[in-house]
Amino acid sequence: MVRQELASIIRARGAAVMAVLNATPDSFFDGGTYFGTAAEARVHHLAEQGADIIDIGGESSRPGSAPVSPEEQLSRIEPAVRTAVAHRGVLVSVDTTRPEVAERVLSLGAHLINDVSCLADPELASVAARHGAGLVIMHCRGPMSAMEGFSAYPEAGYDDVVADVQREWRAARERALSAGMASEDVLFDPGFGFCKSARHSLELLARLSELSSLSPFMVVGPSRKSFIGSLDGTGPAERLGGTIAACILAVQRGAHVLRVHDVQPVRQALSLMRALSRNQEPGHA
Repeated sequence: MVRQELASIIRARGAAVMAVLNATPDSFFDGGTYFGTAAEARVHHLAEQGADIIDIGGESSRPGSAPVSPEEQLSRIEPAVRTAVAHRGVLVSVDTTRPEVAERVLSLGAHLINDVSCLADPELASVAARHGAGLVIMHCRGPMSAMEGFSAYPEAGYDDVVADVQREWRAARERALSAGMASEDVLFDPGFGFCKSARHSLELLARLSELSSLSPFMVVGPSRKSFIGSLDGTGPAERLGGTIAACILAVQRGAHVLRVHDVQPVRQALSLMRALSRNQEPGHA
């Protein structure tokens, strides 16, 4: 079972690293870099760097991005999915909101579906349940095509961003359970940057521990996002330091899976955090 493999990784390392692989021409940070045959080579590189999960997507989730048909998504990602499934010791996730895509990649051996729509289509959960797969449900309030810009969301859009995210995500989980998912296989993602201002994302990070009981596994994706750049005006290429800091803070507040573009630096930071934690254990010489 995926949940057992994931739990084993987390016990051993403190958190699992989910590597981002965007097989798209238009993603906000690395769009076009791993488009086409480069995606397969990237799978090998991410596995060598120590990725625990490789999350492969064929549709950009940047603000204003146009929907991509299931057929086009599969043409972009299927070779990379096949390559990733062949790697022992690596869990394979596919970033999609389309049941047709999920059906195909799970039949190829993928382990997780990463849904950024807050389960707009419950059939996605039905597909995951039939295959015994895990389902990451990320909090969001609408399609990517409706997002006006990075961290461009009304400040008054939430009464209390933590309470509102919790309530809305629980409703999505109920849809998943009604579709046949086991609660243990539904993973929570607060959705940093998705239908949230920079302040909303920063508050979610600060109060993440209040959401840790929602699911057995909490996934966070702060990597290179605009809420980090809101602090110093940097662009995506200059946000690695903030990404690592956000990842460490998230683990300290209950996160179990870190979805990142930069596997090796984040793994290094986690290793240091783990070593220091062990040194502080009673009886350690």
